[in-house]
Amino acid sequence: MIRAIALDDEPPALQVISAFCSLLDFIDLQKTFSKTEDAYLYLKKNPVDLIFLDINMPSISGIRFYKEIKQQTMVIFTTAHSEYAIEGFNLHAIDYLLKPFTQQRFIEAATKAKQYYDFLHHPEGLEQLFILIRADYSLIKVMVADILFVEALDDYLKIRLKGQKPLIARLTMKALLEKLPAIGFTRVHRSYIVSLAHIEKVRNKMIMIAGEEIPLSSSYESSFFTKFNG
Repeated sequence: MIRAIALDDEPPALQVISAFCSLLDFIDLQKTFSKTEDAYLYLKKNPVDLIFLDINMPSISGIRFYKEIKQQTMVIFTTAHSEYAIEGFNLHAIDYLLKPFTQQRFIEAATKAKQYYDFLHHPEGLEQLFILIRADYSLIKVMVADILFVEALDDYLKIRLKGQKPLIARLTMKALLEKLPAIGFTRVHRSYIVSLAHIEKVRNKMIMIAGEEIPLSSSYESSFFTKFNG
């Protein structure tokens, strides 16, 4: 059960969050607050897993409040102003709800929090099924079995997925390799990671996956064939 609080200076907004949380069996909304100082005092004595946090508040912004709290906790920002989305994403928010949000949109955001919570608290086995990637201002669940290959593009990675549009994420190759199960993925070039399960053929230092040719660099050739043949 995810322990949560909500902070918003508008009581109707807190009522909406309370109502939506009551529909979910994995979130325990412990308290709601309309004043940042009250929420801050509560958090000093009561650790929580998740905060539903309004950004536009009179005394202190939600972004500043989140930066100042001492404990590590997930956050879902709520606001009527879309211009704060990028800053919220940079703070590694689970999601960003633009008011007025629907019940379905709220459930989607809460489900992302649950997936991340499960990943942090029960990593054994789960990490082999999916990984969590931050992209498009969201935390996205990516099934490992769907990943075909990954291409590095300057400061971003293009993750090619089976039957889906590519996912663009701001992430390093090293960081992604640490997320992926080592037995199923390997780096074959400075700019490419491939899924061994999806390789169709290898010929003349070119790897074929889903009709795409991926170069096999000499510096990675030995480790690649060790894994591929094994």
